[in-house]
Amino acid sequence: MNTWFKKSFVLSAGLVLILSGCGAKSDNTATNTPQTEPNQAQTTDSGKKLKVVTTFYPMYEFTKQVAGDHADVTALIPAGAEPHDWEPSAKDMAQVKDADVFVYNGIVEGWAEQALSSASNDKRVVVEASKGLNLMEGTEEEEGEVHAEEGHSHDHVLDPHVWLDPVLAQKEVESIEAGLVKADPANKADYEKNADAYIAKLKELDTEFKTGLKDVKRKDFITQHAAFGYLAKQYGLTQVPIAGLSPEQEPTPDKLAGIIKFAKENNVKTIFFETLVDPKVAETVATEIGAKIDVLNPLEGLTDEDKQKNLDYLGVMKNNMEALKKALNE
Repeated sequence: MNTWFKKSFVLSAGLVLILSGCGAKSDNTATNTPQTEPNQAQTTDSGKKLKVVTTFYPMYEFTKQVAGDHADVTALIPAGAEPHDWEPSAKDMAQVKDADVFVYNGIVEGWAEQALSSASNDKRVVVEASKGLNLMEGTEEEEGEVHAEEGHSHDHVLDPHVWLDPVLAQKEVESIEAGLVKADPANKADYEKNADAYIAKLKELDTEFKTGLKDVKRKDFITQHAAFGYLAKQYGLTQVPIAGLSPEQEPTPDKLAGIIKFAKENNVKTIFFETLVDPKVAETVATEIGAKIDVLNPLEGLTDEDKQKNLDYLGVMKNNMEALKKALNE
């Protein structure tokens, strides 16, 4: 956590306490088995909708699909912002404190645990959607890059990008459903019905990926950001990332030379980049080997263009499948 964020967090926490007019209390969390008793008078009994705060786009989309008309769902991280390096403001901290339910993926939101502690609310249900999933570890090189940036070390760096696997996305939806039911048991049947309907769509998406990628000519693809490890594993592919788990990381000269060598030896004709990050590294590799570039979207946020096309999680993921299918059959 950088120095600016430490200072801003102290200021944010103070402002939140002033806004709320109360002291800090311990916060209960809910994942697959939520542990808090809801304040029913503030939600369904009073006729008010749940106030649900999510972090970035996939958590917002999954939550909206499950909540339906029973909650006002907001996303803290705005469209077009890259969530890996986003940090909350005092206004954001106030929203976290006032939420009936807070939904985050885990790992990618490095600020979340401290925010929840500083903006505590003992009636709030917290859902860490990736908790309990079998998370993948980053490579040694990725771990070294992250540790150098943060100025300290961990035993391992875990890959947070589980939402890009349609099968694991179903598990995240189930965790969100459990949290909403705990916060608002009176509408349990609706949450379960909504979750089942959306999970059915995710199962259809999984089938499309299995069918579309089953007989591709090659199994490896080069992408600028190491975001597609879970998707690759699910469908028998191999991700060859230029950079690490965080998109702002840049490859070492040796790593870049190795990627270019791999691409030439394997006749790679497409280098994938993403929408919210400068594509210069992908362009460099593509220019060196005479390949083209194409989008493989990690869905960390929708762009204005995505919204103009009325794209959502399912639509973007189908575009990803078609892009992979095309590149892997070249």
